[in-house]
Amino acid sequence: MKRDMYSWVLAGILFTAGVVGSGCVRRTVTINTDPQGARVWLNDREVGTSPVSVDFTWYGDYDVVIRHPSEDPKYATLKTNHRLDPPWYQQPGIDFVVEVFWPFMVHDQQEMYFALAPMEATRQDQLIEQATQFRERTLFSQE
Repeated sequence: MKRDMYSWVLAGILFTAGVVGSGCVRRTVTINTDPQGARVWLNDREVGTSPVSVDFTWYGDYDVVIRHPSEDPKYATLKTNHRLDPPWYQQPGIDFVVEVFWPFMVHDQQEMYFALAPMEATRQDQLIEQATQFRERTLFSQE
């Protein structure tokens, strides 16, 4: 009788562990740039050179910094943010079922793409003209 009870308890524990431990979601974001080989930071953490794939934990806005591979001053460092939106199976409520009870691994792959373009050189006469206009507006403004 005791042996029968222990068998049922053990079977219940194994079943629960199998169900609870089976679900898993892996989230990966791949960052690609043109040209490739640029250094990439996500939320102030350097993650590598493009193309680079990084696991992430949460959805939402990410601060992204991209620096041209040649460090050439004619290319500006790109500082922006990018939003990662959850797929339908990661919406609140459904995500619990997928992460806990779904018997297979689910892999959410997201992508970011950034093109780095050279900065246009500002002509000196154009820069002086703009500075003069700003100075006149500041000094002689009626407001």
